[in-house]
Amino acid sequence: MLRELLLQNRSYRRFHQSERLSPATLREWAGLARLCPSGRNAQPLKYRVVADEATCREVFATLAWAGYLKDWDGPAEGERPAAYLVQLLDTGIAAECFCDDGIQALAILLGAAEQGFGGCIVKAFKEEPLRRALALPPALKIRHVIALGRPAERVVLEETRGDDYKYWRDADGTHHVPKRPVDDLIA
Repeated sequence: MLRELLLQNRSYRRFHQSERLSPATLREWAGLARLCPSGRNAQPLKYRVVADEATCREVFATLAWAGYLKDWDGPAEGERPAAYLVQLLDTGIAAECFCDDGIQALAILLGAAEQGFGGCIVKAFKEEPLRRALALPPALKIRHVIALGRPAERVVLEETRGDDYKYWRDADGTHHVPKRPVDDLIA
């Protein structure tokens, strides 16, 4: 079951934009984060739910997409994320979140995958425009933007060839993601 969810959970970058996600669904997925382990159990991460189309457009304008795909500027209108969960560190609780951010982001994406949705953890964003779009107070620091929606692309895993781990797209638009063999993971 976990293996199947992990295989479903890819970094999707194209979505069925018209299939909107409700704030209630996003709150449900953000709620999975509270079930995760937390360094010192401080639980300093919070989430801004972005579901309305106007704010989604503002958030989208601050993001950079797929650095290895030099000839692609990101999702076109109609294939952009339907919603976002913006992961925030509340510095009033703790100055650092240790590895909580990755653990929680994965839990959120697995929750989305379980319901047939997908997402992408985005770290490449224009911080000040994003802060303004979300009207964030100074104590909340943006960690990641989790783009979400119903996937509109095919992502396949394949074994790396030598040390080439860069993802790529073929002529049909299939997104290929090389993964190192398990023997390469064992030190």
